[in-house]
Amino acid sequence: MARVVRVAVPNPLRRWFEYLPPAGDPGTSRLRPGMRVKVPFGGSVRIGVVLETGAEPEIDPGKLRRVAECLDEEPSIPPPLLRLLTWAASYYHHPIGEVFRTALPAGLRRARREGPAARAWRLTESAATSGSLPRAPRQAALVAALENAAREGGEPWLDEARLASIPNWRPAMRALARKGWVEPLVVAPAQAAGGAAQLAAPNESQAQAIEAIASAAGTFQAFLLDGVTGSGKTEVYLTAIDRLVRDEGGQALVLVPEIGLTPQLVARFREALPFPVSVMHSGMAAGERLRSWEAARTGASRVVIGTRSAMFAPLARPALIVVDEEHDSSYKQQEGFRYSARDLALMRGSIERVPVVLGSATPSLESIHLVAAGRCRRLRLAERARGARMPRILLHDVRGQPLAAGLSERLLEAIDERLQRREQALLFVNRRGFAPVVLCHDCGEAIECRDCDSRLVLHRADRRLRCHHCGAERGIPVGCAACGSSELVSVGSGTQRLAEGLAERFPSARLLRVDRDSTRRRGSLDRIVRAAREGSADILVGTQMLAKGHDFPRVTLVGIVDADAGLLSPDFRAPERVAQLVTQVAGRAGRGTLAGEVIVQTRRPRHPLLIALASDGYPAFAAEALAEREEVRLPPFARLVLLRAEAPARATSAGFLATAREIAVELPRPGVEVMGPVPSPMERQGGRYRAQLLLRSASRSQLHAFLRPWVERIAAVRTPAGLRWSLDVDPIELG
Repeated sequence: MARVVRVAVPNPLRRWFEYLPPAGDPGTSRLRPGMRVKVPFGGSVRIGVVLETGAEPEIDPGKLRRVAECLDEEPSIPPPLLRLLTWAASYYHHPIGEVFRTALPAGLRRARREGPAARAWRLTESAATSGSLPRAPRQAALVAALENAAREGGEPWLDEARLASIPNWRPAMRALARKGWVEPLVVAPAQAAGGAAQLAAPNESQAQAIEAIASAAGTFQAFLLDGVTGSGKTEVYLTAIDRLVRDEGGQALVLVPEIGLTPQLVARFREALPFPVSVMHSGMAAGERLRSWEAARTGASRVVIGTRSAMFAPLARPALIVVDEEHDSSYKQQEGFRYSARDLALMRGSIERVPVVLGSATPSLESIHLVAAGRCRRLRLAERARGARMPRILLHDVRGQPLAAGLSERLLEAIDERLQRREQALLFVNRRGFAPVVLCHDCGEAIECRDCDSRLVLHRADRRLRCHHCGAERGIPVGCAACGSSELVSVGSGTQRLAEGLAERFPSARLLRVDRDSTRRRGSLDRIVRAAREGSADILVGTQMLAKGHDFPRVTLVGIVDADAGLLSPDFRAPERVAQLVTQVAGRAGRGTLAGEVIVQTRRPRHPLLIALASDGYPAFAAEALAEREEVRLPPFARLVLLRAEAPARATSAGFLATAREIAVELPRPGVEVMGPVPSPMERQGGRYRAQLLLRSASRSQLHAFLRPWVERIAAVRTPAGLRWSLDVDPIELG
């Protein structure tokens, strides 16, 4: 019987496809799982990934088409990563071809690899010594240089930058390649081996954490590195990586939640580690990203730092996976293939048999529950490094008080005190723009987005009203559309208004604003953060971009302008997010030798969440929140799946979900609750009506046993024009 090739082809169907081997290769001898192939699909040609070769066909081989071309000499996706992606397609019930397409960098989604590869060379096992080339001095010089690179204990290869000092080296290198003495490899851009800056001696708790991680080399063990802000989690990462990468000869993958955190972390790693560090994130050019991918796959890059998509970086010799700020919602992809990079990190660690470190000052309730269940080991860093003290948190009741640009007189006086002492103040407001609402003073009507159930935000610098949900924008109207009055007023404070008010109150103070509007240009956030660290600013104003991972030694005051906004959300995760955000922002204060203070402006000073944070800290809040979640059967004590639908008409999305519910009722569903359908919290967005259906179960296995046939039947439903639907397994937002 003919043997076939099974290929993951990008398309909406949740299955792989069978093909005959390429012409002239009946035994599929050249093809291996993980290789990219060009295959006919319908009336087009697509790039797929081989899942299996030599399989028995499930349909008549006479009806199968052939693989048109194999595009790889070696698998682009190594076997462990292939296994992870196959598992992820099953767990998230997403089309397997789209899963593999998401994992591949853009340069590998086409037949031709885009972007020139950065080349390097190393000696092969068959290479002779430089003394064997008395009549080829340039070749001898190259061999000697490569021998020295291998002896120095760093990477046993030389890239073009280091070879530039050898005159006319390219012809000599080609000659050595023809002899089989050298082989090329791909290295990531700007990822030459760094220095070896002396790491500070770890304190006792850091040393215990490092030893625990290092002793897990070669095995899967999940660790929760639970360290208060400023406790030196990065130093633990660096020392553990140094031991597992240098001593064990492996590679490390380090995930960060935001692109903005990448430059400073990369600089710190390159300064401290004596081997190449490369970067992977969605903001890179296709060629750069491809070079980083290849450097990771060949082992030329020893440390890969990136955002959630870097989870799919192929590693030749994985030794450690780190997820920094593991609680951050940015690790969950919210469109297309809706995966959680944090959860996939744990599964990848299990597959690759390497330790996984989840680090945070405010661990997610899911991670704390893993510790309680014995599936994760907690490593506690309870004190700040270098003797720094935790800041004092003050809840400041602003009810009935006059506010200037959203700031109370108490907070303004505290800022003035810091300016007098030549210290820095950081003001946090989780809204960019000038004011969140523009309304009519006469009739009270607010200016709303025409396409969303939301109000437009005033951006006064360019005199525009913008929707922060769909991106629509318009000019400021001359009058109210409801009553015609010209008395339009702005209400509330965004980062722009806050910065403007501070500039008026403190005209000689140097002020920096950090939000999406001020950091649009590439590298702008890194420049702003560097300026703040170097003391080129007195007051920092920003959104949650300032809350994560930054170390400002001279910041001694943090003001949280509106802590109440998140407490009004209907999402059950909102209190957890508020607690994490307040704790993270507060952690920017007092990280140096100077004491810190946090002033939280609130109109709900008796809210239990805020009181718990101010008096007992995040651990007390987490314990209380977990008890509440268990009582009402919410994650992590239950599993959720959200089926979303959106369409130009409300009836279309509601009708589709009603059909999905009917299918669910017809199927066996032991232990699975079906709730809804209901309109989404923001029903209209971008001119489309959104609705959702929620599934809940205490058993993951029972839930997924139900999902498989349910999703198959839903996918077979003929959907009306304009309707889009998606399945979100383990959703982090119920909107």
